[in-house]
Amino acid sequence: MAARAQRGAKLRRAGSSEHAVIKKTSVDVGFLSVVILLLVFGLIMVFSASYPSANAKYGNGLYFIQKQAMWAVLGVGAMIFTMKFDYRLYKKFALPIAMVTIALLILVLFSTPIKGSRRWLGFGSFTIQPSEAAKIAVIIYFAASLSVTKDKIREFKYLVRYWAMLLVVLGLLILEPHFSVCIIIGFVAVIMLLVAGARLKHFAIASVAAIPALIAVAMKEQYRMDRLTTFFDPFADRQGDGWQIIQSLFAIGSGGLFGLGFGNSRQKYMYVSEPQNDFIFAIVCEELGIVGAVVVIALFGILIWRGIKIAMNAPDTFGSLLVTGIVSLVGIQTFLNIAVVTKMIPTTGISLPFFSAGGSSLVFLMAAMGMVLNVSKFKKQVVDLR
Repeated sequence: MAARAQRGAKLRRAGSSEHAVIKKTSVDVGFLSVVILLLVFGLIMVFSASYPSANAKYGNGLYFIQKQAMWAVLGVGAMIFTMKFDYRLYKKFALPIAMVTIALLILVLFSTPIKGSRRWLGFGSFTIQPSEAAKIAVIIYFAASLSVTKDKIREFKYLVRYWAMLLVVLGLLILEPHFSVCIIIGFVAVIMLLVAGARLKHFAIASVAAIPALIAVAMKEQYRMDRLTTFFDPFADRQGDGWQIIQSLFAIGSGGLFGLGFGNSRQKYMYVSEPQNDFIFAIVCEELGIVGAVVVIALFGILIWRGIKIAMNAPDTFGSLLVTGIVSLVGIQTFLNIAVVTKMIPTTGISLPFFSAGGSSLVFLMAAMGMVLNVSKFKKQVVDLR
């Protein structure tokens, strides 16, 4: 804190002899290293977790890992592009990005439903989820707008504007429906608003209306009520709604300290449904034990820590808020996924970043990592002109 205060004093004293400039340096190697480790670790676990189900469904045990590897390559390409693309330009295009995303969220409502939901836009064999784009678009728009609004966000009338924009996005997501992404975006938006200076008491006022609305949405669909009932007693319907979480707990419990060994999971053999997706952390626990689970959690912890440091050292408010939003997104999504798998909260479809199989989600995630790395390249320094 003292060092930061001294730097601030230097900037305030900068006059004819000193000048604050933004210099471009190398990317944060620590952050980049953890991203690569998580990506590789995730690919290894998708291969292990998906082999039995891929072999049973498609007659090819490599079906899922081949697709995930292809998306990983595209994701790395996206990360390299955004890592080299000056993040400050996103601020200029924040509104168009938000409008295009909203248009996609409207367009997807007219798509063919899959398993009762309209979440995918298809272009031949290529499909994307606009909801994944919405996560990043909201972060960019909020970061751009809040960097201009600054202290005005402490006034309730300005805060309401952000809630209105957020309600449009969340409303479209509920219509898909994609309730889990609504939760994630909602948490990320709250964190960004608070970091930007919004007052807690205003959120307390908003919660009076928000909490009843959330309850109403949860109770509207029977399957959501079933998930709540199952959460309290999954064994009451062990062959039905309780099956997935029970098998997940069996997988975690059987892993012990060091696990059954890589590739030796028993629950992935058609017990845990689609183990390469939302419940892949259970397979990690079963095969690699508590030690493996702690390593995964520690890697996410390091990623978040390095991200916070990048946000704190960002040369401008927009860069700081952009990184804050992206790091919050990874942290919240990781926590909620692990909470679901370990039965801390009711079951909902939240993927584990870098690990869960999914094409567009991985590409957008890697693109976001590139944005953070781009911000890390810029540093504000005080230069003596004498």
